[in-house]
Amino acid sequence: MKKLLMISIIGLIALVAAACSGGSTGESDGEKPIKDDKPIIIKFSHVTSIDSVKGQAANRFAELVEEKTGGKAKVEVYPSSQLYGDNDELDALVSGNVQMIAPSVTKMVKLDPRWQYVDMPFLFENQEHAQKFFVSDVAKTLLNSDKLASNDIMGLVFWENGFKHFTNNKHPLQKPEDFKGLKFRAQAGKVLESQFQSLGAGSATISFGETYAALQQGTVDGQENTYNNIDTQKYQEVQKYMTLSEHGRLDYGVFVNKPFWEKMPDDIRGQVEEALKEATELEWKLADEENAKSLENIKNSGKVEVLDLTDEERAAIAEALQPVYDEFGDTITPELIEGIRSLK
Repeated sequence: MKKLLMISIIGLIALVAAACSGGSTGESDGEKPIKDDKPIIIKFSHVTSIDSVKGQAANRFAELVEEKTGGKAKVEVYPSSQLYGDNDELDALVSGNVQMIAPSVTKMVKLDPRWQYVDMPFLFENQEHAQKFFVSDVAKTLLNSDKLASNDIMGLVFWENGFKHFTNNKHPLQKPEDFKGLKFRAQAGKVLESQFQSLGAGSATISFGETYAALQQGTVDGQENTYNNIDTQKYQEVQKYMTLSEHGRLDYGVFVNKPFWEKMPDDIRGQVEEALKEATELEWKLADEENAKSLENIKNSGKVEVLDLTDEERAAIAEALQPVYDEFGDTITPELIEGIRSLK
């Protein structure tokens, strides 16, 4: 009887335990295997508006990824710093909190100083030269560098913004001596400081969003930017002269979290690459169109005197800026500088 009672008690305990478990297989929620049909999510964070050239290209990329992968991969685009701003999106990529970003290439300087190439004066001859670089083996040495890889980052493609041009509210800028004594707003960076020093001008690091007020209040006399940035920020309202100098560039790079990218199935990764290639072609086209429209808007405003440079004037300003190469040539590396020049 005692044995029978003991067996009954043990059986009752087993039934109660099974009931409490609700038929569990023993796996916690976090341990449940991922279903094969669950899409791969690519969080794409950027800082410009949804209607910007970058924003339009990012959204088209998302559409193309869903089309080409049949929904096996999906891109979630977060524009206008919704997730991360300029100062923290790179850290978010490294940590895997987002899988893709498209910052200004100068943001990569903290990892590899060669990315300052974009600020080297008159390094690119024209738009065709810049686009040749974007798809060249020379560019791949930056996109696939060990310095990025060691931080779990891989560069994929370049997206355009365009050439920079000088504006100011004092007098026309056509000769090196015209810059002397003026003060310009500039992005952060030693190369840009050296650029203005070489021309006898001063510079102040001022955020993009505060530049209009700084120009309006006379904190600085001028600035450098693309046609589209000048137009959309309405700098023509607070500047009197614009020199079509094409002395430097503002461009973006599209970067991914390297471990995430390499774990993606080969077929899906290939389809995502195809989508990115098409989105990049669109981005280049839109950037060119928007800059052309903006130049016309600036001219038609009647508020700014637009100045072309002769070949001789451009060469004289370039010669005055040679000290920048003397100071930073080794940092950017002769291999990268000469590699870019050879693509003309």
